Order: sequence, then structure tokens, then C-alpha cells
Amino acid sequence: MKTKLLIFFFIVLISSGCAGVSSKGIFGTGVSVALDPRSLGTQIDDSIMQKNLSARIILLDKKYIISIKSKVLDGRIFITGKVDNPEEKLKITKMAWETDGVRSVRNDIKVKEEFNFKQSAKDIMITSQLRTAMILNKNIKATNYQIDTYKNKIYIYGIAITSDEKNEVISEAKEILDVADVIASILLVDDLRIQKN
Repeated sequence: MKTKLLIFFFIVLISSGCAGVSSKGIFGTGVSVALDPRSLGTQIDDSIMQKNLSARIILLDKKYIISIKSKVLDGRIFITGKVDNPEEKLKITKMAWETDGVRSVRNDIKVKEEFNFKQSAKDIMITSQLRTAMILNKNIKATNYQIDTYKNKIYIYGIAITSDEKNEVISEAKEILDVADVIASILLVDDLRIQKN
């Protein structure tokens, strides 16, 4: 009976991740289709590129399913995460450049160090504080951004409607206590190749 109950909960857990309630997936929060300023075709192309790259990275080594995150915006690939040695970082960067349709690659992969619980907790707290600040700020479309924090450095990827919104996101990030640096890869709608009509 316990086995059947565990299997049932496991299936519910897996299938709930596939629900179309939001654009949350295995790589974190995506850009909402309804609010995304990219054309539907560009969104589809970016999604295909991201899935292709993710699949090839996972085929290289299954441990990357958790340790490496990728995001594609308008043909630009952003990669974050941690690897064991510099050679792995180079392999993943090469894979990203070999993806069909890629325009540029931003590699923010770090080489792993000894696990530090205190630092990891601080990074999660910084990410949560920034996400909350962006949601509460009416001038920012928070769903258009992905946030990663590593050793008190915030990496922000996304699309801003205006340069004022971009500056507001960066400002919110810099106001958070203990932030060492803000690395923003924020594209403006005007910089996209093809936009929604």
C-alpha cells in the first residue's frame, strides 16, 4: 500500500510540473508568452535552441541537469552554473557556440569550490530579495527576468521594455544588502531582431 501511495505522489509531482499554469520549467522561471515582447516565431526559435543545447549538455554528463542553467533570448545564449574543472567549462561554451542560430554566447559558468552552506544560503536569500523587490515594483515586468546569484554576485538575464525599466532592475539589485556585483544581461525591446506587432 505504501509503495502505491508513493508512486501516486511521484506521478502527481511530475505531472504537476507540466501544467500550463506558468512558464516555470526545469531551468527556472521563463519569460511569459503573454508579456514577452519577442514575436511568437522568435520565442519558438529561442525555445528550440534552449532545449537543443540543454539536451546536448545533459548528454555530455547527467550531473549538468542540476548544475548548469541556460537561457536563450533572441538567439543570444546565456549560461550559468558550476563545473568541476575549466575543461568542462570550455566544452560547454563550445557546445553553445555550435547551436544552430546562435548570435552570441555569454558564459558565466564558475569552476566549483568546496561547498559552503552559509554562502549558498546567502545567495538564495539575495535572489529571493531581488525577485520580491521586482514583483512589488510596478515599473518592472518581473516575469521577463531570470536571476542567478553566485558568491554575492547577481546575474540578471531578461528583456526590458524601456531603458528606464532596465535601470530600475539594476538599481533594485544594487540596493540589496551584501551584493558584491550586479552583472546584467538585459536586452531592450528595441534591440530585438523581430518584435511583436
